[in-house]
Amino acid sequence: MQIIRGDDQWAKKWGCSMSDNGTLTRADLAESVNRHVGLSRAEAAALVESILEHMSTALARGENVKISSFGTFVLRDKTERMGRNPKTGVEVPIEPRRVLTFRASQTMRDRVASI
Repeated sequence: MQIIRGDDQWAKKWGCSMSDNGTLTRADLAESVNRHVGLSRAEAAALVESILEHMSTALARGENVKISSFGTFVLRDKTERMGRNPKTGVEVPIEPRRVLTFRASQTMRDRVASI
């Protein structure tokens, strides 16, 4: 699984590449699992889908998801606040809502900073 673009040595070791547009996709992850672990393409795709589904379900239940050396997906509750319509300047109340944020681990931040 290639997480960071520009880490060619790591990418060669794990036999993975990103899509042409510089974005790592589900298909890229499945291809990496297929090459490295030796699962069939269908099994690798099912494994990636299973992991993403497990993470999504945990977040939907209100749980945070922490992946060591990668980062943490955190749910935050935002309170109601006043906003402003940029076109008209009229103040508008913004409803309270739950948002999903990602906080990269120190290991990941160091890795990204070294590129």
